[in-house]
Amino acid sequence: MHRGGELIREARLRAGLTQKELSELSGRERTVIARWEQGAISPPIDSLMQIIHACGFDLPLTLVPVDESADQELREALLETPSERVEWLLRTRMRDRARTGR
Repeated sequence: MHRGGELIREARLRAGLTQKELSELSGRERTVIARWEQGAISPPIDSLMQIIHACGFDLPLTLVPVDESADQELREALLETPSERVEWLLRTRMRDRARTGR
């Protein structure tokens, strides 16, 4: 499923709407909404924003700098063995719990 379709489905479900009801509210074909949600096609950004708004939500779009540090961490983690990854996860959780007191 494409991210746009996931957002549409999440907004529709949070609003308690069926695809048919969303179709009536938005003026879009129910089959198009279904195809977006299934990821068969991606909604254009203006359509995505209109559908989200029809569900009673806003989807603010802002520009943020690209942070590739997580990508690098993932690449490095993939070089480790599964047991090394588990050990790292346990150390990280213990450190976080000590920091938050939980």
